[in-house]
Amino acid sequence: MNGKTQRLILTGMFAALTAAGAFFKIPLGVLSLTLQTFMTALAGVLLGRKWGATSQLVYVLLGLIGVPVFTQGGGLGYLVQPSMGFLFGLIPAAWVIGALTEQKFSRGRLVLACVAGMAVLYLIGVPYMYAVLNLYMGKGMGLWAVLWSGAVVYLPGEALKIAAVALLAPPVRNALERHSWQRSS
Repeated sequence: MNGKTQRLILTGMFAALTAAGAFFKIPLGVLSLTLQTFMTALAGVLLGRKWGATSQLVYVLLGLIGVPVFTQGGGLGYLVQPSMGFLFGLIPAAWVIGALTEQKFSRGRLVLACVAGMAVLYLIGVPYMYAVLNLYMGKGMGLWAVLWSGAVVYLPGEALKIAAVALLAPPVRNALERHSWQRSS
């Protein structure tokens, strides 16, 4: 199998894994704790910035065209869901994680890359959530309430997912590289 075919297969696989990760959920307030960000981080580390971000773009586009891959379904109506900003944030999060781990790779760098990627995700997701809750739904939630319900309560779970990525990604990446996988092409 040539490198391009392998990249396309893995990109589709990570779009599907992110969709599957949406259904492993623990409800926490306005949103749910899922495995989507875990799959996004793995996509960035294993596929690199271009293909990792592409896998997440495919996932988000599938959901927006109506395939029920988000935690509560799919379709254009999802654009006014408080969680949509986090879904959009998966794309640049994978890109950042991939960009920071493409050239230099160590567990410490991997953890820092995942933290940076999750920071990007939350920088997109929280303001979007604030806008939907307050401007569209008229909830009148203050910034602290949105930060708490859209970010702070999820940080321990994100830390666990980052630790899992740090443990799982190096051996998987080594296996991919042994089988002539070229990440950045």
